[in-house]
Amino acid sequence: MGEVVEWGIEEEGSVMIFEIMDKTGRRIRLTEKQWKHIRKDHPEIEDEMLIKNALRNPTKITSSSGSDKFYYYNYYKDRISSDRYLLAVVKYLNGDGFVITAFYVKYIR
Repeated sequence: MGEVVEWGIEEEGSVMIFEIMDKTGRRIRLTEKQWKHIRKDHPEIEDEMLIKNALRNPTKITSSSGSDKFYYYNYYKDRISSDRYLLAVVKYLNGDGFVITAFYVKYIR
């Protein structure tokens, strides 16, 4: 899918880091606020490209029944840690997706 990168665009009071189309054609955004949260709480996520890759080419996408959250997993076999799946959590509001967090996990849930 094509990618639209919008660095420094103001959207509803928050600067957007990027906007992409996921594997299924849905639009997903990462805001500066959420990127700061990810960097602070999960410093092992050093580059937003890791999140983009998980959204564009996930190993697997799951969701909880009755939830508006979707879980995008991408496998990184070369990580030293046993946590080799990058999990990007996306919440959908009115058809638009927003990354709310991202971190590494051992298994797909």
